[in-house]
Amino acid sequence: MALKAGLWLALALALLAAATLWRARAHEARAEARWPPSGRIVAVEGHPVHVREMGAGPPIVLIHGASGNLRDFTFSLAERLAARYRVIALDRPGLGYTPRLGEGGASITAQAGLLMRAAGKLGAERPILLGHSYGGAVALAWAVHHPDRLAGLVPLAAASNPWESDLSLYYRLTSHPWLGPVAAALISAWVPDRVVEEAVAEVFAPQPVPESYAAHFGPGLTLRRATLRENALQRAAINAEIRDLHTRYGAIEVPVEILHGDADTTVGLSIHSEPLAEQIEGARLTVLEGVGHMPHHADEDAVVAAVDRAAARAGLR
Repeated sequence: MALKAGLWLALALALLAAATLWRARAHEARAEARWPPSGRIVAVEGHPVHVREMGAGPPIVLIHGASGNLRDFTFSLAERLAARYRVIALDRPGLGYTPRLGEGGASITAQAGLLMRAAGKLGAERPILLGHSYGGAVALAWAVHHPDRLAGLVPLAAASNPWESDLSLYYRLTSHPWLGPVAAALISAWVPDRVVEEAVAEVFAPQPVPESYAAHFGPGLTLRRATLRENALQRAAINAEIRDLHTRYGAIEVPVEILHGDADTTVGLSIHSEPLAEQIEGARLTVLEGVGHMPHHADEDAVVAAVDRAAARAGLR
């Protein structure tokens, strides 16, 4: 009886695994058909990087946050900036349509190096950098490690300083060496896109999600197995990476315009941007009253004005 029960259990698990893999592949195929690459692929030392370009003028590179892709910027901000700048939005490694850099989770420093070389291949040798949230940490790593390869820096609600809270159970699970790939497959197969849409609403709070944002952003892209896994590994490592990086912010010499909402519960103003403004000589912090974690949607005028100030201070306008 025990043997028979074991065989039935093994068969059930095999069927569940097969169904999970089939559903995950089908979900990924639907997502990529609905939200295909919106830009072009640039090869950087053989590694593909997905970029979207628009506009003309001084170059500005846009670096998106965790769980996202460049579509977050092309919803509205990129087109607005393209009236006066050459906008280059990039997918970070493992997200959107830029493949992963290996299987271990790309560090903010490795990501900065890849994106810097991609921008250089496009002729943007010293762009302004605008980085949101996790992307702000990548922009800061770029500024620290490649100080001669940027003209100005605009961190938006950027993760910039170490924090004390523990990694959430979700990220502990999805970044686990062997549970992580299993969890990513199960999530991709069985979790509907609306769950991502609900999570997006929490990130936008207290502001509402703009109408048609979810349809543009592509929540199904976030639920692909490789993206879930890479995002989790990046998120699990970032606090330690920032702990190593933040003591070097004093060497940043380009104009820095920081924006952060005082209602941001995802990346705290007092933990991150207020100290950052003190760590970089000449950095200017603009606190947006009542704004949450998405200032480039909640107060686009303030973001564009900050970019204009950074460009003017850098002598680009």
